[in-house]
Amino acid sequence: MTKERLYLYDTTLRDGQQTQGVQFSTDEKKLIAQALDDLGVDFIEGGWPGANPTDSAFFDERPETRATFTAFGMTKRAGISAENDDVLAAVLNAGTPSVCLVGKSHDFHVEKALGITLSENTENIAKSMAHIVAQGREAMFDAEHFFDGYKSNPSYAIDAVKAAYDAGARWVVLCDTNGGAMPAEVHAATKAVIEAGIPGSHVGIHTHNDCEQAIANSLAAIDAGARQVQGTLNGLGERCGNANLTTLIPVLMLKEPYASLYDTQVTEEALKGLTRVSRMLDDILNRIPEKQAAFVGASAFAHKAGLHASAILKDPTTYEHVDPQSVGNKRIIPMSNQAGQSNLIKRLADAGISVEKGDPALARILNRIKEKEAQGYSFDTAQASFELLAREELGNLPTFFEVKRYKVTVERRKNKYNQMVSLSEAVVVVKIGGEKKLSVSESMDEGGSDRGPVNALSKALGKDLGPYQAVIDDLKLVDFKVRITQGGTEAVTRVIIDSEDSNGRRWSTVGVSPNIVDASFEALLDAINWKLVHDGATAV
Repeated sequence: MTKERLYLYDTTLRDGQQTQGVQFSTDEKKLIAQALDDLGVDFIEGGWPGANPTDSAFFDERPETRATFTAFGMTKRAGISAENDDVLAAVLNAGTPSVCLVGKSHDFHVEKALGITLSENTENIAKSMAHIVAQGREAMFDAEHFFDGYKSNPSYAIDAVKAAYDAGARWVVLCDTNGGAMPAEVHAATKAVIEAGIPGSHVGIHTHNDCEQAIANSLAAIDAGARQVQGTLNGLGERCGNANLTTLIPVLMLKEPYASLYDTQVTEEALKGLTRVSRMLDDILNRIPEKQAAFVGASAFAHKAGLHASAILKDPTTYEHVDPQSVGNKRIIPMSNQAGQSNLIKRLADAGISVEKGDPALARILNRIKEKEAQGYSFDTAQASFELLAREELGNLPTFFEVKRYKVTVERRKNKYNQMVSLSEAVVVVKIGGEKKLSVSESMDEGGSDRGPVNALSKALGKDLGPYQAVIDDLKLVDFKVRITQGGTEAVTRVIIDSEDSNGRRWSTVGVSPNIVDASFEALLDAINWKLVHDGATAV
């Protein structure tokens, strides 16, 4: 059976930038655009030329891509011809082969927000589309608030999109702008548009996630006949975000009936890079990746319960709906006090440690895990610390160095500008092969800001480890999480530290203590020891 073509339209660089706290630089936009092109989307919406300096600069410097670059704007204003509308002119001047204009399709917005008649609005839509087509560009119309408009006045909502299509728009995109539509409503309205004379091969869908229905609504529109679907990487977007392409793309490629019915430009090989692209975006935004994100999250293929892990070892399809590798992710068997020997053997194997079933060390490791988790440790989120614990119990954890003592001081004082500032200083003494080494570091960064006592400790600990220094020079802390596990006077602090190196490896370690600095130091030590083990360092 011949598959129908389904077009993927990415709006991360425009709609995604409307996420609270998100603002891309021009260079970041170029990096994301290249990643999107490598992934295989059909359209990359770069932003609104003329709306801000960054978007304008990006269109001047945009990379060459296979994907069709699209500039975004709005339909011409009432009382001005399309040829004389300077806002529309700025969009066209970006020189993109495709132009997408947003316009009203809800009668309430036309009359209340724009303050014009319904016929004036459809005229503005038609003349804007005709002007784009006359310039030799591919024209798209984003029908803002379409589904709300269809519920309010179905005949006018359809008149608005037909005005765009009849004037030459290649795509008419139905937008659930407020994110409040339900899948059945989307399906019915999309079908009505197609029955009104706009072929599904010219209909797109743009959904928001305010009811956690963006993916379901996108699929409902596709089921009804729409053949372009819009979304953003990691579901970025205003309020609750847009349809998440890192979920939508694998659903379309790996799930039935979509995998058999539709063809996209994304190849199986490109799909294996999906998790990397998702993490790259989070890295650009300096955000921690959402662990429970579908397909690409670190927990998407994590199997904690012993019963699940035992079945996974026999056949992964028992508890996995797709192969993790198909989207560039990996299976994780976390360790916790719910773990059984099946979990343990699998997790040790993943760490390169082979232990036969029935080995007495397995019971000892499980007992230690359960004892430590009773004290406040959490090993299902700190895989590196689990591995070190197991290696220690198995007798194959080298002693690279010994910490003889450490001290941290925190001082609050006025600077030369009469401002109160904090400064932390750490002293660490380690013993390596019979030789003691003392290192001192402070928490002030290059910009003159205090980074806190844990930062000072990390810098001091990693300042001089003698023969191991070259191994740890590329180690950096990328996240620091603190949790109080008990209340009152018996409160215990759990610290989870995420570390990363130049090889792209990322690992988590845990420390627990009533003292937050001591818990942090324990996690720091584990982070360094894990890297030394995995980089093949030998004890001196």
